[in-house]
Amino acid sequence: MRGKEIRLERIMKRDTGTTVIVPMDHGVSSGPIPGLIDLERSVDLVAKGGANAVIGHMGLALHGHRKGGPDIGLILHLSASTDLGPDPNNKVLVNNVQNALKLGADGVSMHVNIGAENEANMLSDLGRVAVECIEWGMPLLAMMYPRGKDIKSENMHEAVKLAARVGSELGADIIKTVYTGDPDSFREVTEGCHVPVVIAGGSKMSDLATMQLIEGAMEGGAAGVSIGRNAFQHKYPDKFVRAAAMIVHERRTAEEAIEILLTED
Repeated sequence: MRGKEIRLERIMKRDTGTTVIVPMDHGVSSGPIPGLIDLERSVDLVAKGGANAVIGHMGLALHGHRKGGPDIGLILHLSASTDLGPDPNNKVLVNNVQNALKLGADGVSMHVNIGAENEANMLSDLGRVAVECIEWGMPLLAMMYPRGKDIKSENMHEAVKLAARVGSELGADIIKTVYTGDPDSFREVTEGCHVPVVIAGGSKMSDLATMQLIEGAMEGGAAGVSIGRNAFQHKYPDKFVRAAAMIVHERRTAEEAIEILLTED
């Protein structure tokens, strides 16, 4: 397992066990959206801000990663669907662990929608990939989202607890899931999961709202964040990441972090 430990240190801060990840895997699902037109520039900006890792498909590894600027961890995403497909919630495998190793990845990730119609297939893929990750010493980040039609707002935090636990039970090393809205309910998620939990950024929000979300998640036991659009589509992606890192790594407040975004260079 030494290989996993070494690679995990490339995507998580060694002395704190926390991480700021910027997912850039949207090109497969949504195409060349703003903020990801030039992958190399996007990676460079978030790396300058202090992000620990980026997530992307093979195109990121081939065309946008480690072309210059500060080094940054690479997590290769193995599953995909498109917004034009009949069921975007049905994620299928499009890559494998061995190829991720050949491309120099520090970890791999998969997306599983708990409660979706094709949940069984996604869980089967997750279990198989987790076994391969153990064999090859590759860290696995599982994006575990509650998507069932019977999940309502009033029982969302129970669904998030289940989704996170399923991912850890099936062998993931890091879980990415949604924030439950307050530190107390999210602490139930993190305490019920065997491995570190990072929160997704969700829909576009104001800077202050995003920083408050990060602060609440950290208070609830999160190990960090995995925020995409709010980061790479920000006017100043490097500043945004720097502000997020202050909360995640230094445990600063949202109000302190937001000052970074208000300062002039």
